[in-house]
Amino acid sequence: MTDKDQDNRPFPRAAQDAKIAETAPSDTPQTRHPAYKLAFQDDEFLLREELRPVRFQLELLKPEMLLDEAGVGSTLVMYGSARIPSPKQAEATVEAAKDGDEFEQKVAQRLADKAKYYDEARKLAKLASEKSIVEDGKRQFVVCTGGGPSIMEAGNRGASDAGAESIGLNIVLPHEQAPNTFVTPYLSLNFHYFALRKMHFLLRARAVAVFPGGFGTFDEMFELLTLIQTGKMKAMPILLFGRDFWTRVIDFEAIAEEGTISRKDLDLITWVETADEAWAHIAEFYSL
Repeated sequence: MTDKDQDNRPFPRAAQDAKIAETAPSDTPQTRHPAYKLAFQDDEFLLREELRPVRFQLELLKPEMLLDEAGVGSTLVMYGSARIPSPKQAEATVEAAKDGDEFEQKVAQRLADKAKYYDEARKLAKLASEKSIVEDGKRQFVVCTGGGPSIMEAGNRGASDAGAESIGLNIVLPHEQAPNTFVTPYLSLNFHYFALRKMHFLLRARAVAVFPGGFGTFDEMFELLTLIQTGKMKAMPILLFGRDFWTRVIDFEAIAEEGTISRKDLDLITWVETADEAWAHIAEFYSL
């Protein structure tokens, strides 16, 4: 819109009226009462139970607008644990558990054994970011993580290694947490609703790398598999890192043998161990 078009607007913009309302000289019981606030500036009103549908819309719209304005055409989504240490932290993880019981020591060692996936996540993000693929004026395969520590940090860090921007979709949780320092600040987004966050993970997804993780990773992975299995979403590379881990905690073959999924549904999964394998499959899938 040109300056001339703006001058010809018949009504003032919301921002203009908001500024006028804030600087109004009148100070009376009426103007001081919350009822007098403009609805879109009234936090107490916006947080009411009845406004949940509006908050859903806002949480869908804000990230969509920001990612569109940033020229993000598609993403390489990376799911994984918030607990796996980096290789540098692996020894300290084991050391911290040495005074614990046998179970704690075993868990610490297993986490340390998975530290290699921090490096693979970082390498994959760097590989994708270095390609700097642009189609129709939009950036493709932009790294997108949950914005937290561990595997998520590795993804954002790998993009940073390549001098590229990356996305972090954080969420407000009861315990203290914050985005990792490698997320591009203007692409660091925060959510209240898990459902809207999960939707934004997949709206632009063109490939998804799934590293060993817990309930959250399972939830995100199975939802993705279900969406593709049922035809609600286009097929794309779903790359599972760590076959030993996944087949130990989930018996995929047994699910097929029980008849609750088709045997061919297992073909939705591609097993990989390294970043090079993962990117090679993405490149083959899309004929890059």
